[in-house]
Amino acid sequence: MKKLFLLFMLSLFTISYAQDTPTNLSVTESETFKYDKKIDGVLAMKTSQAGNTGVVLRHGKRNAFDKPYYFFDIFNTEFKQVFSEKVEIDKDERYVGDIFYDGILKVFTVYKPNRKERTVFLHLLDIDSKTYKRIKLFDAKIQKKQSLFASKRSHSTSFSVSPNRKYFALATDNVSKKMNDYNIRVFDNKTNTLVYNKSYQTDEEKTYEHNELYVDDNAVVYSVGKRYLSKKQRKKLEGDSRYKFVLNKITENSAEAVDITLDDKHIQSLTISVIKDELHLLGFYSEKNENRLKGGCSFIINTENFNVKSKKFQKLPKQVYDDLYNNRASERKNKKDKELNNFYIDHIITDSSNNTFLVAEEFYVTSQYVQSGQFGGYWTYVYHYDDILILKFNSEGNLDWGRSIFKKSTSPSYNAFYKDDKLHVILNSGKNLKEKKDGRIKVSKGLFESTSLYDVEFTVDGKVQYNKIQDNRGNTKYIPYYGTYELDRFIMPNDSGRKKQFIILE
Repeated sequence: MKKLFLLFMLSLFTISYAQDTPTNLSVTESETFKYDKKIDGVLAMKTSQAGNTGVVLRHGKRNAFDKPYYFFDIFNTEFKQVFSEKVEIDKDERYVGDIFYDGILKVFTVYKPNRKERTVFLHLLDIDSKTYKRIKLFDAKIQKKQSLFASKRSHSTSFSVSPNRKYFALATDNVSKKMNDYNIRVFDNKTNTLVYNKSYQTDEEKTYEHNELYVDDNAVVYSVGKRYLSKKQRKKLEGDSRYKFVLNKITENSAEAVDITLDDKHIQSLTISVIKDELHLLGFYSEKNENRLKGGCSFIINTENFNVKSKKFQKLPKQVYDDLYNNRASERKNKKDKELNNFYIDHIITDSSNNTFLVAEEFYVTSQYVQSGQFGGYWTYVYHYDDILILKFNSEGNLDWGRSIFKKSTSPSYNAFYKDDKLHVILNSGKNLKEKKDGRIKVSKGLFESTSLYDVEFTVDGKVQYNKIQDNRGNTKYIPYYGTYELDRFIMPNDSGRKKQFIILE
């Protein structure tokens, strides 16, 4: 036993560490301020053109006598708190999304008075005018055990603002025993009044799973998603060929759809990127099942004729495997077109040259049964937020390059933004990044290791550099996952608690 312990301790001191460099971004920290309640997390955070920042924080219910609250706060350019509104919410009210435009942060919540009724509330925080108000947006009825909005786990976007800031749109479900029905509601952004409410993809048997939403300057809404085949049609098919992708075009008076032909490929979800008045539908494809990933796919839609202008399926570049595996494994997996698993798109970033970056993270859950004596036991679950995948598409829908970050974590740990012709991935990891014998960098935390905040910097042609922002020991630990990028600066809060502080990277 002593020998094994000595070997283990010796291994800790013989690990090769990567030579990280200080970040090229300037780093400043705000003052610390306190709340009368412990903060569970940040729901939304945005910065206006005037440089003021609005933050919505959540305090959850902890016991029978405690009440849940939202804090709507505003900070000036020096990050001093200049406004705070403490709003009590119902225990059956939950956050479902937010939009931001012209200094106004709109937060949407859904209240559940009973099993079949839902009320959508709109919380408006005017960051520059320093005002807050709450209004009821609409009521809706749903089938028992159904959700009005897609869950965050499905990585769907149910809210969109038009480029001219005149309209905002919401996508909701209305599935019942007799009819599957889906709704688009378009609102006037200034008055928050309903412009129109339109049903689409209505069918007795077929169902629809919304992926992403886009509303243009004329209040025309585009919804991309999966249309699942009826039970009779599914019996004639094998494997995952039980659905097809469709792009819906919805106006006040019409609803039409165009099929996205998959050529026997499997796609988990598609995102929307708008380039030169064309819709680019981007995602990952597989030749096995929708949870796997062989490469990137792009569909360019001509909105005037409403048809598919081009369609491309492109395999993962070898560099993706090189970043994740040793030389021998990388060669083997690349040669066999080995597919990756469980990657979900978190960020779609478009630069000034109309290149689009898809940033995704590997997510999966493992479980273990723990025996606790003669009376049985219990299950424990571990959530894994591991490797990061980055694919760059050019304006023609071609896959320029792909990279990966070899990462291990058990909590949401990163964020991404594009600044000065470089893509920045901000994350917490172990104090010393570990360099493998083959030159790969592993981003993870050792058993007894403290953490550090890193800026992983990618150039426009895919070269990578690992930059350290700070060591967290002795300093405030910040959470990139809750950060926001506005006005060429990235702002993120510290960990949960009563004391809050922000760090600004610019």
